[in-house]
Amino acid sequence: MDVPSEFRYSEDHEWALVDATRAKIGITDFAQDALGDVVFVRLPEAGAVAARGDVIGEVESTKSVSDIYAPVSGRIVEVNTALGDAPERLNEDPYGQGWICVVEMDSAADLDALMDAASYTEFTSGSSGS
Repeated sequence: MDVPSEFRYSEDHEWALVDATRAKIGITDFAQDALGDVVFVRLPEAGAVAARGDVIGEVESTKSVSDIYAPVSGRIVEVNTALGDAPERLNEDPYGQGWICVVEMDSAADLDALMDAASYTEFTSGSSGS
């Protein structure tokens, strides 16, 4: 399982890559592996405001349907519309081309609730998925 050290992770298996006041968000390698082959992604709306923990989208796979939760609060300023035509990018490159959206964060304090790579690795070692 790939767990890049520069990312922060939620207990719901989303990641956030922070650059100043913006967080790029996606689902983790652990999550995409548990889901199986992704066939559809319902993306959030650009301009929407989400609180940490809000459902902002949905991933449908050959196994199940799972919600995507906002790991940080803020306004969604960019959405990866390419996932509409290529949802399999979530499986192929969850930390790269499989990103979901970019959020202009309300507060960097939200990051305190997220795990670093070591903590997330430990968290998932005893987990059977979300």
